[in-house]
Amino acid sequence: MFKNLKLYRCREDWSPDVHACRIQADKARFVPCMPSQAKSIGFVEPRDEDHSALIEVVGQHWLMTIRIEKKVLPASVVKKRTAERLQKIAQETGRKVSKKLKADVKEEVTLELLSKAFAKEEHVFVWIDTATRRLVTDASSKGKAEDVLKLLIDTFKHFGAGVLATATSPTGSMSAWLQDGEPPHPFTIDQQCDLKNPDESKQSVRYTHHNLDIEEIRAHLQCGKFPTRLAMTWNSRISFVLTDAMHIKSILFLEGVFVDAGKDSGKDFDSNAAISTGELSNLIDDLLAGLGGQTDSVETVTQAEQGEAVPA
Repeated sequence: MFKNLKLYRCREDWSPDVHACRIQADKARFVPCMPSQAKSIGFVEPRDEDHSALIEVVGQHWLMTIRIEKKVLPASVVKKRTAERLQKIAQETGRKVSKKLKADVKEEVTLELLSKAFAKEEHVFVWIDTATRRLVTDASSKGKAEDVLKLLIDTFKHFGAGVLATATSPTGSMSAWLQDGEPPHPFTIDQQCDLKNPDESKQSVRYTHHNLDIEEIRAHLQCGKFPTRLAMTWNSRISFVLTDAMHIKSILFLEGVFVDAGKDSGKDFDSNAAISTGELSNLIDDLLAGLGGQTDSVETVTQAEQGEAVPA
């Protein structure tokens, strides 16, 4: 269900009301791109069954699925077609190619090509823990995360979220763990990490399938390089990669975690959702503790960016 985790904290004055939010989500259902539309985003059923709920509730957890459809239109194709059309206009009319003409022709070409472009679909899982007020997205990139947050903010009344911050940065903590070989309990360090020099050289080194408890890595750290990615395992149950941006990537549930999941199709979703959210909640709690605890210092991501001051 989840391969990546990007953590946020819901604003304190948002009151989770699943009935109201389901009605609001229904108004933002996914609709495929129109012929001249470059991107479309909206809610679809997490259970992947027509007419089922757009927000599934498993205990204290809300689960949603967001579909993003984008037209595949390479910039190089638009540039080439625009140049060809501008050249033809100049030859036939003798008109000077102005900035306005370039912009108008580029827009015209883009709209024409969009109607013929191939559409690519992606799904992003969203999880709100109503007890801890944590928002988690499965978005694998910053752009997707921003699209998802904007949809949530535009859809749910009074909703807002802030990037979750910790007392110690992931970079500082990962450096310390690699230096002394002692990550916080119950984590272990695996065999993959990326180190980068922060200066203009941007020198980097990557270790894969390699023992990380070696003097060579400590020497890199002492020379100023810092970890940007570190593979770890939590409680012998989940392996993952932690990044310097507090992004949990490449999540893999290890053997035995889902041994008690329901076998019939009607129970698979509920069982898998309950186990996934339960295990990942505990992982997140332990990780936040290992990073010195959650702080109140967050970057607010709400309509406040347009001027309204909203507390996270």
